[in-house]
Order: sequence, then structure tokens, then C-alpha cells
Amino acid sequence: MPLGVQAQGALLRRVVAHFPRELSLAFAYGSGLHGAEGRRNMLDFVFAVDNPLAWHTMNMMKNRKHYSFLRFLGPKYVSRIQDNYGAGVYYNALIPCDERLIKYGVISTDTLIDDLLHWKTLYVAGRLHKPVKIVIQSENSKLQAALSRNLRSALVTAFLTLPESFSEEELFLRVTGLSYSGDFRMLIGEDRAKVPNIVRVNMENFQRLYSPLLQECPHALHRQQQGIVELDKSAEGQFRQLMSLPRTLQQQITRLVDRPGKNRDVEEILLQVAQDPECGAFVQLGVAAIVKTSSLMQSAKGILTAGARKTVVYSTRKLWKMWRSWPRHLLS
Repeated sequence: MPLGVQAQGALLRRVVAHFPRELSLAFAYGSGLHGAEGRRNMLDFVFAVDNPLAWHTMNMMKNRKHYSFLRFLGPKYVSRIQDNYGAGVYYNALIPCDERLIKYGVISTDTLIDDLLHWKTLYVAGRLHKPVKIVIQSENSKLQAALSRNLRSALVTAFLTLPESFSEEELFLRVTGLSYSGDFRMLIGEDRAKVPNIVRVNMENFQRLYSPLLQECPHALHRQQQGIVELDKSAEGQFRQLMSLPRTLQQQITRLVDRPGKNRDVEEILLQVAQDPECGAFVQLGVAAIVKTSSLMQSAKGILTAGARKTVVYSTRKLWKMWRSWPRHLLS
């Protein structure tokens, strides 16, 4: 049976209590939170910390065995690997904690805020497009504003890839799919039905997360009673949406459209894209370009941070989930 809300909240707080308290944000995400399957799945966490070196120093004193062989190089080296490679996240995986297996990623608060605002990697920002369980959140106003901006950016990006009218479910499927677009792990190692499964068990949570933003969004009319969203798909409307996209996504779109040597400014290029029937395709390709790079780099980094044995175990679990998700007729 799935855990009740109170029992789940208590479990998440107990897990986080095993770590140094200096956290600006701690949230749990992933399949380990939802449904009857949840108890058999690993619980995933992200911890944002203001000072990664100080936090890893304290965590190594408290939870030294969580780290791979890199622990022998010390917290300074670990924090350097966290900050300088991949998506700025350092993961420890397959950790036994409170009768569950957990995985936790550590990211600096500044790196997280940058990703939320500009989508430089979309690695943690993408996870926060979906409903998560916030365990700890500080009163950092910059972080709170960036979390809200990230959700608005996800909506606008999804709008640009959808038709003039669509259902809430179609919107949430598109929002959820953003951070998986271009991720090589969706080709090997992930559940084939991952995106619809996330939305199916989270419809009410998605509605709670996005309905207030939809109601005040200038780009859309949200017919909440019917569960329908209508958009202004004029060139002018799409241009306004393109101009509000995160900076890195705008840059990726301009690279797709602007021929080498022309060096036009971003506004001119986005005006051209807004008038193009393939506007949505350019946006999707731009998102995929961001995700492809960061997912490859972070996965390569994960082999170091997890160690060889845990990497094999973790990859095997992923491949098993992928095999179970394939239609039976393809396996017979």
C-alpha cells in the first residue's frame, strides 16, 4: 500500500535529518514517492547548499561511506567536481536510510538559481517542473522568485509547442516531457511510459502547481471548469512568448535559425521564428539541445561519484524498469 501523506512527510523529514542542516532547499522527487510501486523504488532527493565545501566536509564526517573512492581525495576535491563538471550536481546513490534506498544530489544554491532562471542545463530546473515534495525551504527571496520563474518558463515553453486549444493533461504531458527531450537515457535505461506515468498519478498535484499561474497568464485563457486552455497563436503572441523564454533556450533557438556569419540580434531572430509555421519545432529542438549536453555530462560524472559497483547496480535497475515497460508483443 502507498504511504499516506502524513506518513510520507514524516519519512522524508527523517531521511533529511541524517544530513547536515545547512540546506537552503531539500526536495524529494521521482517514482519512489507515488503509488504502490513507490515503496520498492529508490527515493530521490536534491539538496541545495550555500557552501558546498563546508557541507561536504560536515557530511563526510557524518556519512563518509555514502561517497565513492573520491572521499579519499577529500571534500575540497568533491566540491570541485560538483561545481565544475556536468550540471553542477554531486550525486550519492543506493544509500540505505530508514529502511529505504535513497539517492541524493547536492547543488550549490547559486548554481540552482542560475539554472532555474536561465535553463543553462535544465537538470534540476527540469525536475522542478513536476510536482515534488519540499522538505526544507529557506526564506531566500532570490531562490523563491527563481522557483516561480522556472514554472512560468515551463508553461510558456509548452505553449509554444502546443496548438491553439488543448486539455490540461496535454499541457502537463508537454511540461513533463521538456526535461526528457534529448536525454539519451530515454533511449536506453528509462521506462518507456515514464512521462505519461508521471502525469497520470499526479494530475491533482499538477493542477495545484500550475492552475494559479494559468489563471494569471497573459498568454492563455484557462477554462478551468472544462479543463481546457486556449492560446493566442498569432505571430505577435508567439513573439511575446519567445521573448520571455529563459536566456539559454533563446540562444539555442537562434543558433538553429541564424545562418553563420549573419550575426543578427536575438530579437530580430525570434521575430522571424514567431512568424514561422515551424516555431514549435524550433523550440523543441532548442530544449533538446540543452538537455542532451547536460544529461551526457552528468551521467559520465555519475560513474565517478557513484563508483563502479553502484553504477552497475543502478544501471541494471534502470534497464529492468525499461524492459518491464516494453509492450509484451515486442518481447515475445
